[in-house]
Parts: sequence; C-alpha cells; structure tokens
Amino acid sequence: MQAEQCTDPVAYHGEGPVWSAAWGALRWVDMLAGDVLSLAESGAVTRRHVGTVAAALRPRQGGGSVIGVERGFCLEAADGTLTRLDEVWADAGIRMNEGACDPDGRFYCGSMAYDQRPGAAALYRLDPDGSCHRVLQDITISNGLDWSPDGSLAYYNDTATHAVAVFDYHRDAGLTGRRTFVRMRDDEQPDGLTVDAQGGVWVAVNGSGEVRRYTPEGRLDGVVHVAARQVTACTFGGPDLRQLYITTSREHLEPGDDPLAGSLFRADVGVAGLAVREFAG
Repeated sequence: MQAEQCTDPVAYHGEGPVWSAAWGALRWVDMLAGDVLSLAESGAVTRRHVGTVAAALRPRQGGGSVIGVERGFCLEAADGTLTRLDEVWADAGIRMNEGACDPDGRFYCGSMAYDQRPGAAALYRLDPDGSCHRVLQDITISNGLDWSPDGSLAYYNDTATHAVAVFDYHRDAGLTGRRTFVRMRDDEQPDGLTVDAQGGVWVAVNGSGEVRRYTPEGRLDGVVHVAARQVTACTFGGPDLRQLYITTSREHLEPGDDPLAGSLFRADVGVAGLAVREFAG
C-alpha cells in the first residue's frame, strides 16, 4: 500500500495524530515546536502553541483535551482555556514524548532524555482526579501505546528495545505480564502505534518509510509505504475511521534531504480503526 501526501511539510517533528468526532477533525503535534496542529476538511492546517514541547494529546469527555507537555500535563477546557498541572519532574534534560488513554479514561504519557541516555525515562499515568503515577521506569524512549479492542491487552514501544511489547491490562492491576509481541531488527526503530477494530497492530517504523500491520498473533501482514523516511506515528480517522493518518519528521535532517519529511500522509488500508479513548478528567 502507498500513502498519499495530504499536507505540505508543515511540521519539524510531527507526532501523535488523533481523530476525534468531538473535534470533527484530525489533530497532531509539532512536538519540539510546542504546537498542536489541526487539519480542516478543506485541507488547511492551523496550529496552536501550548508550551515548549507538545508531546501528545487526547480529547476530554467534557470537551477540550489533555496534553502532555515538556515535564508534565496541561488541560485544555472546552472553551480553549489552558491549565498547566504541576511539573512531574524537575530535570530539564528529560521531556515527555508520547501517550494514550486506557479503557478506563486515564491518560498515559511517557518520557525520554533529550540525549536519549538509556534508562532515564518512565511512563506516567494521569488519573481523572489529577493525581499522577509512575507505572514503568528504566525506559529509554517511551513511544507508541494503545489497547486491544476488548481492552485486555496494551501494546507499547520503548524504541531502544527494537521490539513491540504487550502487557495484560486490568483497571486495578494496571499493566502486567510484559512480554515481546514483535521483535524487529537491531537497526529498526518502532515508534508510534495504533490498533484497528480487528485487533491488528499498526507500527510506524522510524527511518524505514513504512507503517507495518501485525496480526493479533504478531504476524506481519501489511505494509504502508510513505514517501518520507522518518515516519513517527499513525492513527485511524475520518467519519468511518477507515483512513490511516501518518505523521513524519524532519528532525536531524539536512536542508533538501527527504523533501516531504514533516508532511502528513493518509492511506486507505481496508480496515477500520477504533474510536479514540477519551480522558475522563
């Protein structure tokens, strides 16, 4: 399958695409610019600055969104007002990177060191009451996270492991029983991921120009080719959730290298996605 370009190279480091019927549009982040981008039906792109870093976002059940920012979380109200929560850590060498909501309405966002030093990062959970909990530690680059259609499994990428992990999930126990779902080559970088309505796991492989679909058994059964090498994340969107949207990045590229990098891409992949899980806070 071949993805089509649907915006110009509008982001330096595009990440975290999310489709919400409440928004009526796709949103994603230009992470290191600290901006949230929105795609209108006309194809026009607008952006809103929310902080030094805009790592990930999800819609809130009451309107607005929850946003992972450089060292913690920010709440956007339905009227657009932003409220910053207390910083989760003080170390300026570490930032948030990617996140998602669990089936019980809690928002997870994981971190990474700017210098990508091993073991410096963690995965955090923001509960609807505003409390924050560290749920995984000794992570290097916390990346894609999503749940199976029935909510019993969670798929997760710590990019430096060159593998997709899978956990059992229960509201009270959280993420347990970590094991390898897919092992990649040592030169492959699993980045963002999403799960479709059939339980297939779509993984953006940064540096490859590919998004790969794996069956619930971990078998590769589809590849979307993207005309930019640094694919970062993917999600299903559109009114029927049948379009796979893919973000890309220009980070560390020289001028003129990979000219479509930073664009948003889209592919019709023949399967529907799941409605986005919202933050209950």
